[in-house]
Amino acid sequence: MWNGDSQELEMTDSSRLLTSQIVSYYDTVNQCKKELPEYFNFASDVLDEWSQLEKDGRRPANPAFWWVNDEGEEVKWSFEELGYLSRKAANILSEACGLQRGDRVIAVLPRVPEWWLLNVACMRTGIVFIPGTSQLTAKDILYRLQASKAKCIITNDTLAPAVESVTPDCQFLKSKLIVAKAGRDGWLNLKELFAVTSADHKCVKTRSQDPMLIYFTSGSTGSPKMVVQSHSSYGIGFATSGRYWMNLTPSDTMWNTSDTGWVKSAWGSVFAPWICGSCVFVHDMPQFKPAVIAETLSRYPITVFCTAPTAYRMLVQHDLSSYKFTSLRHCVSGGEALNPEVMAKWKIQTGLDIYEGYGQTETVTICANRKGMEIKPGSLGKAVPPYDVQIIDDRGAVLPAGEEGNIAIRVQPVRPFCMFSEYLDNPEKTAASLCGNFYVTGDRGIMDEEGYVWFVGRADDIINSSGYRIGPFEVESALIQHPAVSESAVVSSPDPIRGEVVKAFIVLAPAFVSHDPEKLTHELQQHVKKLTAPYKYPRKVEFVQDLPKTATGKIQRKVLRNKEWGRV
Repeated sequence: MWNGDSQELEMTDSSRLLTSQIVSYYDTVNQCKKELPEYFNFASDVLDEWSQLEKDGRRPANPAFWWVNDEGEEVKWSFEELGYLSRKAANILSEACGLQRGDRVIAVLPRVPEWWLLNVACMRTGIVFIPGTSQLTAKDILYRLQASKAKCIITNDTLAPAVESVTPDCQFLKSKLIVAKAGRDGWLNLKELFAVTSADHKCVKTRSQDPMLIYFTSGSTGSPKMVVQSHSSYGIGFATSGRYWMNLTPSDTMWNTSDTGWVKSAWGSVFAPWICGSCVFVHDMPQFKPAVIAETLSRYPITVFCTAPTAYRMLVQHDLSSYKFTSLRHCVSGGEALNPEVMAKWKIQTGLDIYEGYGQTETVTICANRKGMEIKPGSLGKAVPPYDVQIIDDRGAVLPAGEEGNIAIRVQPVRPFCMFSEYLDNPEKTAASLCGNFYVTGDRGIMDEEGYVWFVGRADDIINSSGYRIGPFEVESALIQHPAVSESAVVSSPDPIRGEVVKAFIVLAPAFVSHDPEKLTHELQQHVKKLTAPYKYPRKVEFVQDLPKTATGKIQRKVLRNKEWGRV
């Protein structure tokens, strides 16, 4: 339970006053000025508290949730309505789906309101929520169901056939819940269950360190790993980010464009805005269109906007002169490095700065350009409490200012609570993330004399295209299944719009050497799209005689990547 700090309660602005009561308490926990509570649940300790303040007339008349789509449909919920509907969803998971505390559920849904209800319902029941992007293929879904041992999967009409094709191989799966207007054989229907389910539900008492979320994250080798986040790591961990990086208050309406399958959705569309009592705005866009973004920012009272650098790059190339963003006051970005030129163009066209932040699935915001700080274009900003961020060498020694090394977070003698618990069922990977007294992010950077961190590149082979993390192994595994491919190596390649894209170097099988390269490239691209999520396909393909290898026969992706980026 929160208690406001007396000195902060003296503030006169009502929204700041309310922010101080809830956010300040968790912000002080975040900054290690107060102990982490033994028990914490975001639904009962944050959302229900805002609901009560709303009932008492002590929160601005601002929705908690506001959803729109291209067809003109609209959904608005207060915190009270969010509570009522999420309690119904909690009962559906516990009763109809037969799930118990600690069970895992995979939700593969686009940006539909039900995703938010089910997310909160899992918090209320102590069920572990596992989001997945709706671009997942049947193979991706099978892997996730088997690896996570999920007992329930939730999806829509579009992906139901893919789920059905793999369920015979999923021994742990007990129930399937569909978000659709009509029923489907073998599936429980969420809409039908909502009509007959009670909203009388008591939130379970969860410990701060109990698991709340699992995200699958790509690695440079092997299949995606499962990152476990606790009720407090994300539930409390975003108080400081929400308050100082996103600059949120209960009067704000925040639009974060991230897909529900990506961790940025948890950051900017759930935890940071709601711990600050802000409205979460959602536009159900199947595809990114600059004109739709600009029109939405003009039409709705969005005050805080978050999107990926790729989106900002596309927006500044779109003529924004005919739009007026009258409500917009604060812009943030994350997911990949932001070009200084894009920041400058956005400032010219909108009059607003972009405050860049940096973090990972395993963490909350590591570094950020916070409101009131001098923005150094191209910098990730400074460390965000409670993190002690340093640049270290490969032995774990802290490097002096100006020297390139590994971006790392101090975890000894005290590990910050707002970090992942573990890579589930993978103690080796969990141990490998540590170096001396530090957690190593896998990114390279430089810290200047003032403590600003500058991103240099990834230490591993992860490709970050438009904010999507893509592991080369997954793409190579798909390519090798085509008869034309003898060997392949996948690396990042520079791209003016996406920052970087997937490029495949391919050694052809003898029978295909004489084939038309253009046709074969297209065939291989379509092949990858069918076997894995479409965003992973190689946008560039180069056929080569052989691949650079170590003495032990390992492919040296770094050599190819350096060639692509001109770093020989």
